[in-house]
Amino acid sequence: MGNHAPEDYFIVKAQENGVTVIGLTRGKDTRFHHTEKLDKGEVMLMQFTEHTSAVKIRGKAEVSTPFGKVDTGEE
Repeated sequence: MGNHAPEDYFIVKAQENGVTVIGLTRGKDTRFHHTEKLDKGEVMLMQFTEHTSAVKIRGKAEVSTPFGKVDTGEE
């Protein structure tokens, strides 16, 4: 699996039902490769890897990273 630094990890906490978390591939062509649905209060710990270069989040969620917190959606 390899070594990953703390900045490779982030946490998504759903603030409503039906939050979608989509992993995007790394490489020449960026594609969706993994999708998860979270309900309110569910938490998912994620990491960037040799296969995952980006993540798209749909719905209201709190995203915690080593760089700070971000809330998606309108408050």
